[in-house]
Amino acid sequence: MPLTFTHTVTERFLRYVTIDTQSDPESPTSPSTEKQKDLGRVLVTELREMGVEDAHLDDYGYVYATIPSNTDKKVPVICFCSHMDTSPDCSGKDVKPQVVKNYRGGDITLSADPTQVIRFAEHPALKNQIGNDIVTTDGTTLLGADNKAGVAEIMDAAHFFINNPDVKHGTIKILFTPDEEIGRGVDNVDLKKLGADFGYTMDGESAGSVEDETFSADGATITITGVSAHPGYAKGKMEHAIKIAAAIVERLPREGCSPETTSGKQGFLHPIGISGALEQATLSFIVRDFTEEGLKEKETLLEGIVKDVMKDYPRSTYKFEVREQYRNMKQVIDRHPHILEYAIEAIRRAGLRPMRTAIRGGTDGSRLSFMGLPCPNIFAGEHAFHSRLEWVSRQDMEKAVQTIVHLAMIWEERA
Repeated sequence: MPLTFTHTVTERFLRYVTIDTQSDPESPTSPSTEKQKDLGRVLVTELREMGVEDAHLDDYGYVYATIPSNTDKKVPVICFCSHMDTSPDCSGKDVKPQVVKNYRGGDITLSADPTQVIRFAEHPALKNQIGNDIVTTDGTTLLGADNKAGVAEIMDAAHFFINNPDVKHGTIKILFTPDEEIGRGVDNVDLKKLGADFGYTMDGESAGSVEDETFSADGATITITGVSAHPGYAKGKMEHAIKIAAAIVERLPREGCSPETTSGKQGFLHPIGISGALEQATLSFIVRDFTEEGLKEKETLLEGIVKDVMKDYPRSTYKFEVREQYRNMKQVIDRHPHILEYAIEAIRRAGLRPMRTAIRGGTDGSRLSFMGLPCPNIFAGEHAFHSRLEWVSRQDMEKAVQTIVHLAMIWEERA
């Protein structure tokens, strides 16, 4: 049946981005910042005002809610999930969203800092936005479309279901998470309470895209213990831990194994931190690849570089530690192909051309999939995330809402 949408997604999005929800990787608490709960409380209030009676915020900063089934069929319970936090990479405080209405092409100069320019030549997705309304920041902060676009889309879809009881669907669960940007988005999620069989994160980029594959990810830490000596009398004695660490970084491959020289299905080794003093220094890496074999190859390469460098420092030692972070969700999604098939059909019904892509990163869905909730990722329309050039269009967010609605309807139809 034809659906009539009266969208609230843009109004919601413009409200949500003004709430600072930046997460903090240095914080030991859950959530890592209490301010993430500020958005959670707003969402719970709005859901309850819609009539979603069980909406609540827990102590860990998760929002749970249920839209009850309105069909006699036995339909698997599906969950729609987005994260509330924004990246620590760029300020998310005092976001001032700007709307470029009826975009006609060309560069977009951001109002409060004219050095910040969304260049048409550097953002190829803009060519699909002619005539659309584009939301940016004023150039002093990120926008927070990653992932408040997804949050607003799920909220608008909930609003649609509540106000269109004739549209048949099974039980729909809503989950909003904290701390996704620092890799802790599902650390304290209660899947038993959630009670979903399958899920979808709304955290993707271009309209029409659906992602069933992520990087597999490890973290590597190299701790170097050098030899200390008084610098005035150090000849033949001192082995400087910082210099050893610098030598390791200097020998990393420049082509084909770093983020700045890879794309598509290529993985990388990426140093994310270096700290220390003369006697001890620490190097932190993230290791990414779409296969576990690729991860192991890169970790072997890295340790080989370390061993080679250490030959020049015979009295120094090192410790090489690898810890698993997340794995490619394709391993799980492939066992439930209908989850992806339904998403592709929903995107078609929303009037878009489906694009099946792989994420050069991870989502809450990666870990949820391995925790027992198979969970591919659907577009939210966000672009240039983690930067002051972040943008999203009203029309893409509305298409994401329509995709959610059609997807819930398809699960009911096929039950």
